Parts: sequence; C-alpha cells; structure tokens
Amino acid sequence: MSTLPVITGLLSVPRLRVQNANAISSPFTWGFPAITAFTGLAQALERKLAGSLDLQFEAVGVVCHHYQAQTSGAYTQGFHLSRNPVDKDGSTAAIVEEGRIHLDISLLFGLTGEALAAPREQLPALARQVADTLHGMRIAGGSVTPPLPGRRRPAPLLMTLNEDEATRREEFRQLRRSLLPGFALVSRDDLLQSHLATLRASQPQADAFDAWLDLSRINHAPHWQEQADPAGGEPRRTLEWRSQRGHSQGWTVPMPVGYGALSPLYPAGSVANARDMHTPFRFVESLYSLGEWVSPHRLHDVSQLLWYADDDTASGLYRCRNDYAATLDIED
Repeated sequence: MSTLPVITGLLSVPRLRVQNANAISSPFTWGFPAITAFTGLAQALERKLAGSLDLQFEAVGVVCHHYQAQTSGAYTQGFHLSRNPVDKDGSTAAIVEEGRIHLDISLLFGLTGEALAAPREQLPALARQVADTLHGMRIAGGSVTPPLPGRRRPAPLLMTLNEDEATRREEFRQLRRSLLPGFALVSRDDLLQSHLATLRASQPQADAFDAWLDLSRINHAPHWQEQADPAGGEPRRTLEWRSQRGHSQGWTVPMPVGYGALSPLYPAGSVANARDMHTPFRFVESLYSLGEWVSPHRLHDVSQLLWYADDDTASGLYRCRNDYAATLDIED
C-alpha cells in the first residue's frame, strides 16, 4: 500500500457552487460524486496548467458545506429526469436515468512543483490563476456557477508547507477555519475490517461485501425487557426494537474508492473501440469501502483530509486512499 506523496504546498479553493453534478457515484451508491471525480479533476487541472505553471497536483481533499439532491418523494425518492426529444416517428425516446445534485464545496489540493518557489508576494496571483482555470472546468460533471447575489467569492489561498511538523500543524489549524461549517470526506477502511471480524464471530461465512452491506443500512434488532409486577406476580416481558447502529460510529457512508481489474492488461491499440488507442487497456469494476463525514475542526493534519491515487498494476488495483484512519492509530 502506498502512502501520501511528499507535498510541499497547498492550494485552497473555498466555496465553489457546483450545479448539476453527478449524484450517482457507482452502480450501488448515490448522494455525492465519487472521490475519483475529484482526483480526476486534479489531473485535468494539472494538464491545463502544464504550459504556464510548473505544478503537480498530488492529492485532493473535499469539504461539503451544503448539498441539494435533485430528487422528489418522501420515503422512496426518485431523480428529477429531463425530457428527451421525441424520435423521428414521433414516439417517446428512451430515458436514461441521470442523478444530479447541487453542491457548495471547498477543495484543497496537495502540490509540488517549481512554481511554489516563487516569492511569497506572488503566491496570491498564482492562486487566482489556478482558481480562474478551475472555475471554467466541469467538477464531477457539474458546472461552477457565480456566487449568490450580494455575496463575494472567497479568495483562493496558495501556501508552502513548513518543514517543521509543529509549525505545519499550526498553519493547517488556521487554514481549517475557512472550511467551517462543513464536513470533510475521509476513508474508514478500518471500520469495515473491524466490522467484518465482528460479523464473522456469529456468521463464519460472511465476507467483506456482507460487512459493507451491513454497515450501509440501519439494522433493528429485538430486545426483550422484563418488568417486575407491583402485585408480586410473574414479571412482564416487553419487546423493544433497537437500532444496532450506534452514534459513536460517526456519520459513515458507503462509497466507491476506485477500480479493480477484471481482465489482463492488454497492449495499447489491441482492444477495438477503446477511448485511447495509445494507452494499455484493462476491463475493471468498481471497488467499494466505507467513508466518514467529519467536521474539519476534528482534523489535526492535512494528511487526514487529502486523497491520493494508489495504482498497483501487478495486482490490478487502481484506487484512491486517505490516511485518516492511519493517523488515528498513531495518535492513539
């Protein structure tokens, strides 16, 4: 397993209003764009800036301040779908379900590159240049919109990281204030593994998918309670249904974290109709894990917030990782 690349700078782009982002993150999950959408955004932004700025986007963090899923219904919700034009013969065209969501998010990018060596007084101009480029791009399929009337868009911040760990944590403590109020998405692979061990104590045949499904829903179990009879008779037994998902677990959510190989790695150009005929090709499927939404004020280091790519061609795993759980073990 790889670790977070060594980063020397941070770029904070606060309060981005994104309209009609993709709310369907995988075949099994919906409600927020997949984290791969944001790591892909970082790569696309790096390519757009390649001719003007020497910056490498090594990692990205996401903080959600507000969301509005484009759905209707109470208990059973359905997406608001667009009406497609009729066919040539006048019949109704097929509807392809598209989930959309409006977002108010802040993005934090972990950077390396020669551009970070610029004088401190030039960093605000470089931050605005990167932010202006980002405002013209799609974020998870959605469009970046201007601020609401009467409000100003907060200025982006580009900063270099101090080599001293204590100073770096203090700088991040000041930076995270701009991320409040909101919730940051972090990885909780550890909760999935621990719940799998708990599940196998009563169900030896359970696998990781069973544990993932069990954590993705709210389970209710019956509990019998005995109450003494004031008259001295037999105690009365009452049945009470209790939720098995405790509040101490936090705001956990099922989420896709990348892709796993379904086929060997084929040479470039050997698979017909591939999008890129100059890159090796492989069929993949989604990988799933557990995430948690935490308030930024509970984060103590930037590594707890950032997601980075972990590509293992030999094992066929292409996934995004986050070191939140690993840093919790170190602090404990």
